Amino acid sequence: MSRRFPVILLLIILPLWLAASYGARYGFMEDARWVGICVDAASRWECQVRSNLGLMIHFKVLGWAALVAAVLGFVVPGRAGGWLAVLALAFGLPALALYNASLAVFAVVLAGLRLVRARRSA
Repeated sequence: MSRRFPVILLLIILPLWLAASYGARYGFMEDARWVGICVDAASRWECQVRSNLGLMIHFKVLGWAALVAAVLGFVVPGRAGGWLAVLALAFGLPALALYNASLAVFAVVLAGLRLVRARRSA
């Protein structure tokens, strides 16, 4: 396995994750069909998931999680910091798509800076 494989994999997975996040936004949260279904039958599991996702958006859970992971990833040295930066991107990209852009933009930039930061020589 080459050294570039994790980078290539990350560059493939992150745009797919962002596309899935926009799909959840426009196909599930903003679709008028789901609004009508959930007004009539609020006890359906899909409506419960939609409601909980709405609460997560309202309380900015994804944005805060991304920001905390990005700050920790920037401070923690070594591989653990890199993994925290990847986790911050995993939380930050859906937060950008799901109305938490004010927090997520800082988290995504900070995580990106952590991932491209050069390692210090010993």
